[in-house]
Amino acid sequence: MPEIAEVETVRNTLKRRILHKKIKEVEVYYERMIENNINDFKKNLIGESFIDIKRRGKWLIFETETYYLLSHLRMEGKYFIKDREEAKEKHEHVIFVFDDDMTLRYADTRKFGRMNLILKQDLEQTECIQKQGLEPGDKNLTAEYLLQKFKSKHIPIKTALLDQTIISGLGNIYANEVLFYAKIDPLKPAGSLTKDECGKICEGAREIIREAIQMGGTTIRSYTSSLGVTGRFQQNLKVHKRDGESCFVCGAKIENIKVGGRSTYYCPKCQK
Repeated sequence: MPEIAEVETVRNTLKRRILHKKIKEVEVYYERMIENNINDFKKNLIGESFIDIKRRGKWLIFETETYYLLSHLRMEGKYFIKDREEAKEKHEHVIFVFDDDMTLRYADTRKFGRMNLILKQDLEQTECIQKQGLEPGDKNLTAEYLLQKFKSKHIPIKTALLDQTIISGLGNIYANEVLFYAKIDPLKPAGSLTKDECGKICEGAREIIREAIQMGGTTIRSYTSSLGVTGRFQQNLKVHKRDGESCFVCGAKIENIKVGGRSTYYCPKCQK
């Protein structure tokens, strides 16, 4: 699943290539992906242009003069930019046709992605945006903030880190890496963390996501160079997908366990 660094990379790439192009057609081939009335969705976008692209957590926010188009890639969503004359691929479910006959195409093999067109003044009242926690780079993401959020939670810290209402944008890959950075056992109850441990999580999230964004994210099966961008952060992964390999710090073998149904990679010696 694309996480915050990958979504930010997509945002920056699209901003360089599709802004200020007028939308002349909108084609929808899988209506359940759209949370609006389909006819209204199409009618309201035609004649508009994307003037900016923002992000909140894992949500892309395409801005027009009147609306925000919220787009979540979920498990395997990808955007492609193609000439209109190029044949439609099987898994391209939403196509925006611009006045220069370039197209922005949303493809999703599993059809989990979602789009919602809202009036700009309704953004902060939209449920998916209201629920977002602080992002890794937010100055308000502090040890005190996490202590307060974790204090009554008995779930494993790995599961708590995937809660988007606490830290927005962290997914499985970066949660594994942050816990290794902080030297915290992924099974440790969130409510038992100390202030120092919470501080290390904040520090790790900030540093790891900053570096991952600089490197274009982590290229995995569900996030590839669909826009001509290949993430390079996988070269810097310390534990994720490294089960059976030696820890870079202590030499112990990295292990893979399930926590809350998610594959969790960690060093049993460094993360006691």
